[in-house]
Amino acid sequence: MLVTLLSILLAASLIHLPTAAQEPDTLKPPPEASAPEKPLPVAKGSLVIIGGGLRGDNADVWSKIVSLAGGRGARIAVFPSASGTPEKAAEIIIGYLKKYGADAFAVPVAIRLAGSDYRKAAEDAALAEKIRKSGGVYFAGGDQSRITKALVREDGTRTAALEAVWDLYRRGGVVAGTSAGAAIMSSTMFHNPRAILPMLRSGITDGQEVAPGLGFIGDDVFVDQHLLVRGRFARMIPAMLTKNYKLGLGIDEDSAFVINAQREVEVIGYSGGLLIDTSQAVWDKSKPDFNVSNVRISYLDRGDRFNIITHSFTPAPDKAGGRIEPGREALRGPVYSNDILGNHAVVQLMERLIDSDQEEAIGVASGNPRGTTPEIGFEFRFTKTPESVGYISGIAEAYSVLNIRLDVRPIDIPRPLYKYR
Repeated sequence: MLVTLLSILLAASLIHLPTAAQEPDTLKPPPEASAPEKPLPVAKGSLVIIGGGLRGDNADVWSKIVSLAGGRGARIAVFPSASGTPEKAAEIIIGYLKKYGADAFAVPVAIRLAGSDYRKAAEDAALAEKIRKSGGVYFAGGDQSRITKALVREDGTRTAALEAVWDLYRRGGVVAGTSAGAAIMSSTMFHNPRAILPMLRSGITDGQEVAPGLGFIGDDVFVDQHLLVRGRFARMIPAMLTKNYKLGLGIDEDSAFVINAQREVEVIGYSGGLLIDTSQAVWDKSKPDFNVSNVRISYLDRGDRFNIITHSFTPAPDKAGGRIEPGREALRGPVYSNDILGNHAVVQLMERLIDSDQEEAIGVASGNPRGTTPEIGFEFRFTKTPESVGYISGIAEAYSVLNIRLDVRPIDIPRPLYKYR
């Protein structure tokens, strides 16, 4: 009987019991590090930044767009500019928006739109006025360089159509975009990037890997998409350091960051996204291969909230009281990933680390294991700090993870990586 009782008590000690409600955590760098270099845009509207792969049945995201545009019957201008098949893309998106109650219409400003002069359409005064009077706009996915080419004049100024979008946003409308339509949200966007490992080995070239975006989120936050499925957090860091961004938001597929006029971020949809803080990072540019220490990385799950201005974090309601207390972690033993750029691998590793008795975790990225010559890979070392915090849901195996330190350094990968016995 005594043995049974002790077993029950031991098992209970490994379960995350709800604790008293916590004050919002703060992910705050030194004030001088977080100050934007340029004035922030004055806008009363909202942004819905979608990581791509948005399913038609994702009511959370579609309904949010319609609601922010004014609710049922709201006019929403659909820009299929990024798509290789703009007619089809516009038709599908309009269908979904109408399904969720909007009165959506296509904006015929697209490089690939057959029989159309996109430059002339982008300057059409009547079309611009129609956009301006709408409650929201939606930028389709595809190639983000097509969006900027269609909406920005060769001298860098805004076309009439783009100025109308800005007027709508300043007035209080919603600007939504998925995939390429999310990439344009920051003032710098990925343009024609190589694969992640070649970028880490050779660096970021302005005008090649990155180029100017449309900047709706402001000049102080970098945005990327398809983030967790494609391991793109690793390309965000060198891009942010190259362009001097201190804060980055990367959103996963079928998920969205909703950002209001007070710059409060809410995560909705299927999963979540990463918050990357390079304000205290150290990058040794004298070394030929990418290396960095003291990046801070956080995973924001669906339902979580983060304030860009104050850096305060509030967990989703199902995680309230679910803070993981030191010494009460559920997992034991080393935490490691041999494919840290794999589908959701970085979040899975961060979740295991924050809920384990380990202080650090290692992830490795390398190329083709069947290559014949040694190559450069990268080690991603994740370390708990005194500021690291984790939350776990009371109803599902879902985590939020804050303030994990990340160091990246090049490593030699022998080839062949393995031999048959």
